[in-house]
Amino acid sequence: MSNQRQHPRTPMKCRIKICHPSFGERLAQTSDLSDGGIYAKHPDLTALPLGAIVTGQVQDLPIEAPVLRMEVMRVDAEGVGLRFVEV
Repeated sequence: MSNQRQHPRTPMKCRIKICHPSFGERLAQTSDLSDGGIYAKHPDLTALPLGAIVTGQVQDLPIEAPVLRMEVMRVDAEGVGLRFVEV
C-alpha cells in the first residue's frame, strides 16, 4: 500500500478535548499531528463513523486554544485519524 498522505506527520503527545453529539466531551491523547490533521486515541472515538464532524481543542496550554472542526478520516482499534475542516 502506498503512502497517500499529503502532509508529513510529527510525533506529538498532548491532551485534546473532542466533542460530538453521540458522546458529549472526551479527553483524548494525540500521538501525531500534521498540517492536515491529528490522530487521537480514546476508546469512545472508535464508535464514530467515517465522515463524522467533531470539534477539538488542545488542553493544558498557557492560553485557551482555538476550537477546530475536524472530520473522521480513519478509525482503528485505538482511536481516529481526524482531518482539519475549513469553516
